[in-house]
Amino acid sequence: MSQGTLAYASIETADIEWRDGQPVSRRFGDVYFSRDNGLEETRHVFLNQNNLGSRFSALQSGECFVVGETGFGTGLNFLATWHAFLAQAPADAHLHFVSVERFPLTRDDLAAALNLWPELAAQAGQLLAVYPPPVPGSHRLVMAESRIRLTLYLGDALEALEELDFTADAWFLDGFAPACNPELWEPSLVQQIRAHSRAGSTLATFTAAGRIRRALADAGFRVERVPGYGPKRDMTSGSLAPESTGKRSSERPQDRSVLVVGAGIAGCLLARNLAQRGIRVVVADQAQAPGAGASGNPQGALYAKLGVQFNAQTRLALGSLLFAQRFYPAVTPHAWHGTGLLMMASSDQERARQDKFLAGNHYPSSILKPVDESGASDLTGIPCPDGGLWFPDSGWLEPPKVCALLLDHPHIQPVFGFRATRLLPCNNHWCLSGEGQQDLMADDVVLAAGHEVRKLMPVAGEYRMKPIRGQITRLPLEQLTVSPRAVVTGNRYLNPPLGNTLVTGATFDLRDPDPQERRDSHLENLEALQTMVPGLLRTPAEALEKATGRVAFRCTTHDYQPVVGPLVNDRKEVLEGAWLLTGFGSKGLMWGPLMAEYLADRICGQPVALPHSLMRRVDPARCLAKTPNRLP
Repeated sequence: MSQGTLAYASIETADIEWRDGQPVSRRFGDVYFSRDNGLEETRHVFLNQNNLGSRFSALQSGECFVVGETGFGTGLNFLATWHAFLAQAPADAHLHFVSVERFPLTRDDLAAALNLWPELAAQAGQLLAVYPPPVPGSHRLVMAESRIRLTLYLGDALEALEELDFTADAWFLDGFAPACNPELWEPSLVQQIRAHSRAGSTLATFTAAGRIRRALADAGFRVERVPGYGPKRDMTSGSLAPESTGKRSSERPQDRSVLVVGAGIAGCLLARNLAQRGIRVVVADQAQAPGAGASGNPQGALYAKLGVQFNAQTRLALGSLLFAQRFYPAVTPHAWHGTGLLMMASSDQERARQDKFLAGNHYPSSILKPVDESGASDLTGIPCPDGGLWFPDSGWLEPPKVCALLLDHPHIQPVFGFRATRLLPCNNHWCLSGEGQQDLMADDVVLAAGHEVRKLMPVAGEYRMKPIRGQITRLPLEQLTVSPRAVVTGNRYLNPPLGNTLVTGATFDLRDPDPQERRDSHLENLEALQTMVPGLLRTPAEALEKATGRVAFRCTTHDYQPVVGPLVNDRKEVLEGAWLLTGFGSKGLMWGPLMAEYLADRICGQPVALPHSLMRRVDPARCLAKTPNRLP
């Protein structure tokens, strides 16, 4: 992403003029689709010329078909493709649509445009429910119970293709006419389209301009002029020769098995993600139930502390937060409480940080907005001595319930009470041994057991990961003068009540291995809560006596970023089929859904959720400690 794009956390939206009920771009002076019948135009130009009907029908069980597009516009092409896919593809096949848009429509304009197509209403409703705010970069949207995925990159087309990792089976070279948008047809972009195409990939575009056909031919496509739609006499279609270099977009997931070690939020999210793609998953954990470790707290807040600069680290956290805010209400609604969340400016340092954050960034108000003390009090239901940042789509979860709901899938086999002792490769599989139990074997293994993963990693060298003790405090609701109706974070977090109790915390205890609940940790939590919201506790001494809680150890890294990707040894050599999913620290609920989505993409060989610039942020190899040069 260019430096100019990084200045703000929002991207310019399309300037739409409505003429006779049709959307027209003021910027380019062109229509988004045919005034005669935009849906039939899409079907003729893109679906028929790419022969998608017969190709969808020919898919094998569990296969994933990938379409690339250079202009998302109103999303009509995507919805028409989705509609055709459901009608013609096998019931367990998957569609992945990768598209880019420099000037995205606002949600209201998108809804108005898609209202023109009643037969696509079911698909349009799902798209509108997950349509992202205008934030630059890559957005992963999952619909139709995980059968349909859309990777929507908001930004320049060339930038998107340089950043994204996917291989297309078909291309919709959309966008406005070359005269309106010449940057779309630069040779470097055409070369990127070629690089993202598999052998036999097809393409179609409205334009029949000679220079466009020549550019595509120079890139290796066989192109031809074919009849257009309506008043457009001609258009262009093409394909790569089947013998050209390239790779199939994905393998059959039914042919794979995956062993996930750890039934906390990370392991359960990944297991569910893989199972929905058709993969058989075994989840092993030493506890007797899911969510028994760091994911065992009765309440957990969903939030991210976004950086002052809109850099790669901030983009990764923001993308994870937005994905999680879409994921939990859709997949685990019975464990999700969308109350909103206040990040209080509860100290001089935090107030200064938030002031700098707001001065240097422009976030869409649907993500966050500043509020003063009065606004904060109205939103949270408690007297707030400070204002802060309000996140309307955040809230809190019941982590153990989330884990149990995620594992409830026919493709997932939980194995509890499995005390793993050793992990080794064996006959092109991975074999996990346990105390007095039968070995577990699978094609792939994912270590998702928090700070315990290092004990099982079959590699030499030191990984810069560490456990951090955290003790929460659970209070009877009667100990508070007033009950919060939204999550409040600051020196501590405070959740709304769950039944007759609520949770605050947690301590952040470095180099403290004590697993026992302690009075001094409860005192620390309550004193911090009193400082954050004075007068909230009726009687602090009595609250301390009534406090209960639990201790958990969170796994974090030297740079406080997740560890997601292939396991590597001390020479940075990849151990084929072995993966890591850990290092979430105290933000597992926030990191988990997108990191599981990304890792499932990699395991399945499907388009990858993270752009290259963010993949580097989570690469396990970065956590290898530097070692002295080896002797020859």
